[in-house]
Amino acid sequence: MNPFSYIRVRDLAQAIQEAAIGGARFIAGGTNLLDLMKENVEQPGRLIDINGLPLSHIEETADGGLRIGALVRNAALAADPRVRARYPLLSSALLAGASPQLRNMATTGGNLMQRTRCYYFYDVATPCNKRQPGSGCGAIGGVTRIHAILGTSDQCIATHPSDMCVAMAALGARVNVVGPDGPRSMAFTDFHRLPGETPHLDHNLAPHELITSVELPRDGFPQHYSYLKIRDRLAYAFALVSVAAALQIDGGRIAAARIALGGVAHKPWRNPDAEQSLTGMQANPENFADFARDLLSEAKGRGDNDFKITLAQRAIARALAQAAAGTPQSQVDKQIV
Repeated sequence: MNPFSYIRVRDLAQAIQEAAIGGARFIAGGTNLLDLMKENVEQPGRLIDINGLPLSHIEETADGGLRIGALVRNAALAADPRVRARYPLLSSALLAGASPQLRNMATTGGNLMQRTRCYYFYDVATPCNKRQPGSGCGAIGGVTRIHAILGTSDQCIATHPSDMCVAMAALGARVNVVGPDGPRSMAFTDFHRLPGETPHLDHNLAPHELITSVELPRDGFPQHYSYLKIRDRLAYAFALVSVAAALQIDGGRIAAARIALGGVAHKPWRNPDAEQSLTGMQANPENFADFARDLLSEAKGRGDNDFKITLAQRAIARALAQAAAGTPQSQVDKQIV
């Protein structure tokens, strides 16, 4: 690990001011950043500890939603009674991720900022456009089993690793940030980026901006939801494919649908236009299978990960069936029902 300086800040103004100094990074739980530093993937010259900022609360919003402070720990968020009752999809996704020890440290804001677990990104001896722009993509033509099948470019085929973010994308959350130009808000689905020609840019934060909170809308789909995560082991593993499914059912027909995918793209994958095609349809296996095939119609495998296309189709259909039946995937024993 390379030498770096360290400072604790106590208010947002100081945090933004300190961030303007070159080579600085914010740190809270450190569950991803410290790994990246140990592997020499990232070498910040200055760490700004933001744990003293007043961003660790979950509050009601004026429109009936919830505002989640950026420093709320994943374990606390998953266990919050309001989240469990009104946004069980989010609680389920959080419990599907990482380990209890990591969830005790990891923060809401840090979860948004975590970087890909691509083998080539972590191996500094291999080319990686995300780590070193213009060096090439070692994954393309390499071992691609865990890599993306949607939204890729010839510059990068890495995937975003978060479970929490998949649920928040499905729920239609918003991200609040503050920076040198003041506060602003953006749709959760606009926060992360596809790789395009700039795979080193994971998100749409401006320089020196800091996430302050995430806001959930009033409707959390508490009756018909499921978070289904397919992985190599039943615990402490990143998703090969994950599905956050949320439905409103009226008389056996779908009144509204929200579906987001993880493990398949550079960001949580959601297609609102495709979701609209489910509106008015009968909630049955045939319609779910047709929807899944349509949603994956532009998916592209690269040999080792070809299986992900079929796996994602089946996972989508299963998650939708669980949601429609009101029998969400259990995260207690990590078994698929």
